[in-house]
Amino acid sequence: MDQPPTIQPARNAIEQRMKRLGVREGDLRESFARSSGPGGQHVNKVSTAVTLVHTPSGVAVTVQDSRSQSMNRRLARERLLDELERRRREKIQARRAEAALQRRRNSPRPRGLKERILDSKKRRGKTKKMRGRVED
Repeated sequence: MDQPPTIQPARNAIEQRMKRLGVREGDLRESFARSSGPGGQHVNKVSTAVTLVHTPSGVAVTVQDSRSQSMNRRLARERLLDELERRRREKIQARRAEAALQRRRNSPRPRGLKERILDSKKRRGKTKKMRGRVED
């Protein structure tokens, strides 16, 4: 038996998310360092902290939550995918907002508003015309 059955569904879910986002395993650069914090002698001696970098986008995630390096690797992948999804959503929202702004800018004014503006301009023009020059 290669792995405990509890980790297998999580791995499949991560692989599916990576496939959906277009992230390949080759795009990830993984490095390990000694962790800090609780965990006793184990975290001081074993490189359990995981830093995962998605090289095309430059997004980096560091995880040292667990005493287990394999658990930290899984968490790092999940958090990296969360960050990539968040950035993708923000980009889509920004695009939609820009399109809506352009649509509002380019849409014609309602007829009633246009008439009110023109009436106001005419009144302003008459007022200015009535001023005339003061003669000595």
